[in-house]
Amino acid sequence: MDLRNAMEYIAEQAAPHVVEINGDTYTDKRMTRIPQEMRAEPIQMRTLTSLLDYISSNVDELDACRKYMVHVTSPTRVDLVSCLNFDRMRETLAIVEAQIPEFSYDTYMDHERFLIALQAKFLPGNDRELLLKFAGTVESGTVAQYGDDGVTQKATVKSGISSKTDAIVPNPVILAPFRTFLEVEQPESSFIFRMRDSDRGGVSCALFEADGGAWRNEAMSDVAAYIIKQLSGRNLPEGMFTVIY
Repeated sequence: MDLRNAMEYIAEQAAPHVVEINGDTYTDKRMTRIPQEMRAEPIQMRTLTSLLDYISSNVDELDACRKYMVHVTSPTRVDLVSCLNFDRMRETLAIVEAQIPEFSYDTYMDHERFLIALQAKFLPGNDRELLLKFAGTVESGTVAQYGDDGVTQKATVKSGISSKTDAIVPNPVILAPFRTFLEVEQPESSFIFRMRDSDRGGVSCALFEADGGAWRNEAMSDVAAYIIKQLSGRNLPEGMFTVIY
């Protein structure tokens, strides 16, 4: 077999073979349809304000005759996508991911680290100040002293310069951590506050989420409502953008 015949043979083997069996069509190759419309890479953003400014500026000359969806996919992510195009595919124009401080829930941490995280990553008010006051005055070695029935805990706290008193660890507590975009109100939810004496000395603290994740739906609803309100005041073509979550 000469080189030309060899190349033709290889090309023939690479081409898909289509056969019909009992009225059904089969092929021995996986084929991918080439789309007729090109799609751009999505822009990465960090705030809802940047997304709204992008939409208002129309810097990419969005087609006013087409419809677009602002999809709130999670409390920390929003996608701007087009409607189905000629190829029955959607184009993701922008992805917005919130930058929020991380807090290690369900994990015991040393006393000082917990107090700093509570002040830096939770909004003031509600029961935050109660926890700061309580956790900041607990005497080391007294949490385990009174036992723990799995629901309530008791510890010794300092009530003055030299006086001490026994107190029940507050539970449950209502807190508002930073968990969604900063442009919207942070959802409150219930937490279980637990303490234990550390093997290395001192006291360890932990927060456990106790609302079954209901805050996620509230946060997504708030994000959607914020976007709808902001879009309505930006002189955009009516019906061009739909917000879903």
